[in-house]
Amino acid sequence: MVENMNKEKNDMENENLFESGHTACAGCGATIAMRFILDTLGKDIIVVNPTGCMEIVSTKYPWTAWRVPYIHSIFENGPAVASGITRTLKAKGNDHTRVVYIGGDGATFDISMGQLSGALERNEDGIFICYNNGAYMNTGIQRSSATPIFASTTTSPAGKKIHGKMEPKKHIGLIAAGHNIPYIASASVGNLPDLKMKLEKAKKIRGSSFILIHTPCVLGWRYDPSLTIKIARLAIETGMTHLYEMEKGKLTVNVEPKFTPVEEYLKLQGRFKHLTKEEIEKIQEEVHIDWQALKVMEKIGRG
Repeated sequence: MVENMNKEKNDMENENLFESGHTACAGCGATIAMRFILDTLGKDIIVVNPTGCMEIVSTKYPWTAWRVPYIHSIFENGPAVASGITRTLKAKGNDHTRVVYIGGDGATFDISMGQLSGALERNEDGIFICYNNGAYMNTGIQRSSATPIFASTTTSPAGKKIHGKMEPKKHIGLIAAGHNIPYIASASVGNLPDLKMKLEKAKKIRGSSFILIHTPCVLGWRYDPSLTIKIARLAIETGMTHLYEMEKGKLTVNVEPKFTPVEEYLKLQGRFKHLTKEEIEKIQEEVHIDWQALKVMEKIGRG
């Protein structure tokens, strides 16, 4: 009997905190991130999750994929809800449970941007995470300010005259840096050891931490589900996605890209199939400009 009880205890300790059985697409990059976030941060957390892909696929009543306390907020107020929970825990004398905001790019880059800015400006004691799949995927693949330039979405379709979204994506990590918070990081499901290291750092830091995670989307990016990790890694290798961190304002690049031609990354995704040679060259040029700017910031020690 004691052996059975110990086995049950070990099974509970080894369980996934973001459980299988959710309804995400096969090959979903964001669910890989969710499992890794929760398994790294552990059980002593409270998750605040605004409306988005991860809320839709993980909370089909009466079931849930979350094995930690979970609160669904509306698009607009996730960071404010997280702030309120943080203040409540502090008032109750709880200084160990971490509050973790997990929002998509639609919620984080756009709809609750003001709320996020307020939380970071106040240096609320929480971990603010954005899983970035580059559009409003769960409502129909509409463009967001995280959508890369020239990507085709349902609200920035590629036509004869206009080839997808014409504006570059927002550099939200640098925007977060403008709030002078203790820790900021950019990560990817294409490099899980790097993501784990950054989550573990954020867990130990008091005050606001912000982590942006690149999470490929099979549906919106239009690629074969088996290619999720390959595409995530190509984003790093080409320099389309930067892996960096800022600790007390000092910027460090964690992984230097191989500068594989961006075409190798773009050609695997249907959202870029319309690109001309000139547009691919434009994207390649922007990659090098952004990289040079990042290296300058690293050299001077500021984000």
